[in-house]
Amino acid sequence: MDYWAKAPRGRDQMTLFAPTLDDMIGESHPVRLLDEILRSCDWGEWEGEYHGGKGQPPIHPRVIASVLLYGLTRGVRSSHKLEYMCLHNIDFMWLVEGRSIDHSTFCGFRVQFKKPLKGLFRQVCKIAMTMGLIRLGEVTLDATRVKANNGRNRTLTGEKLEERLKALDEQLEQMLRESEQADAAAQASELEGSSSQLPGDLAKLEERRTRLQEALEKVQAADAVRAEAGTKTPAQLPMTDPDSKVMPNKEGGHAPNYSPFASVDVHRDFVVQVDVGADVCEHVAAVPMMVGISEDLGQTPERLLADAAYATGKNVDELEARDVELFSPVKSNQPSEDNPARREDPTQPVPEAKRDELPRNPQTKRLDKSCFIFVDAEDVYYCPQGQKLEYQQTKREKRAGEEVKVRVYRCRTCAGCPLAAACMQETAKRGRLISRDEHEEKREALAAKMASDAGRAIYDKRFHSGEVVFAIIKRVFGLRQFLLRGLEKVRTEWLWACTAYNLMRLQHEIARLRAEFDRMQKTAA
Repeated sequence: MDYWAKAPRGRDQMTLFAPTLDDMIGESHPVRLLDEILRSCDWGEWEGEYHGGKGQPPIHPRVIASVLLYGLTRGVRSSHKLEYMCLHNIDFMWLVEGRSIDHSTFCGFRVQFKKPLKGLFRQVCKIAMTMGLIRLGEVTLDATRVKANNGRNRTLTGEKLEERLKALDEQLEQMLRESEQADAAAQASELEGSSSQLPGDLAKLEERRTRLQEALEKVQAADAVRAEAGTKTPAQLPMTDPDSKVMPNKEGGHAPNYSPFASVDVHRDFVVQVDVGADVCEHVAAVPMMVGISEDLGQTPERLLADAAYATGKNVDELEARDVELFSPVKSNQPSEDNPARREDPTQPVPEAKRDELPRNPQTKRLDKSCFIFVDAEDVYYCPQGQKLEYQQTKREKRAGEEVKVRVYRCRTCAGCPLAAACMQETAKRGRLISRDEHEEKREALAAKMASDAGRAIYDKRFHSGEVVFAIIKRVFGLRQFLLRGLEKVRTEWLWACTAYNLMRLQHEIARLRAEFDRMQKTAA
């Protein structure tokens, strides 16, 4: 007696009624719902990109887009793997209805339809809005790091680029001399076939020199910006994808990266706006992202929940002007409850016994700005000794990449003050200075709101919604490094990923609602 189980059907066994592709996909399989949703969308904008008359009949764009989007939800991003799946995996075969699609078709399609893809993203969002899954009461905004399609060590500084240009110039001069000698020899021998065009090798070197010169100009501009910001280390330019930028990785170290953004509706974690930046300054995306939501979905979010990087004065002002309430951690420069500088009468000095408890600035090791109380009615600050710091001048400074108007206040009674050594730098001779920028009043109001129980409860919603999208796209979709190069192509690739994420969320919600409806029917019966 044979111990091992028999195969239900041998490889060479024929069947009287062969199963169809549809029979092989279960009724509850996710691919069915994805196909149902995409078939309900309008594909007119996609169809308009085709000629409509020339060549063989093309595969409908819905079919190819479906494969790319479904592949993402299954962690399949490579065009070669998608081609294989369409020939060998039953769910992909069902989705393409038995078609064979070449990997080059997927490659070209992925970058060709950015504008129609944005329209599809909007359609999916509006379906979710109609179902009450997107409410735009509270949205989060956050960014992550995704590696560029550029090796970690494939970067060059301005110094290295200059060395390569110098070596290339020497090589060009040598080849030109050899070419001239060959031409002279040919003329002396009355040979025909001389050409005014550069030989192939020389032309390639000239092209390479042009690219290196452009790269040098770009890295020199980056060095100038870094020097202005006080950064001494030279900029590094990625050579494979020059649009990317060397930034800190989330897991540690530095590499050429991009910063993808996602704004997520808190109610059901749908992405409502996306973008990609090539800079470490993430706060500049706040206002454009909110404007994009308003334009795409016809409704402005009521509240924006974002981390401390977004709490710049300009963001606070511009979001308030657009009726968007910002919830973002920001340091208050007003004395806290446990700060001895907090007192009813600021003209009175802090008791001598409590002077050692006054907070110090971690960078300067001197008394922190929170030790000084601003009195708006008098337009003065009061120091811990109860002395006035009066307005001296207004100047403009660059902070977080933005130019702001700053009012400067100076104390004129620092000489002989018992707190002078703890308050002023050793090089200071004209009294302690305190600056107050044009946005400080609104930042103080934001800090007070964030310190309230209600403010903290609202902000706590950010931690799940703001991170779940990146977790799924990186872990489930496998998007930890972009396949494409160049900022615009990377933006398109990120839009594909976020559209696939929203489709996956919508599938889950529709399946949940249908299951609830079935339970209600059974209960009623």
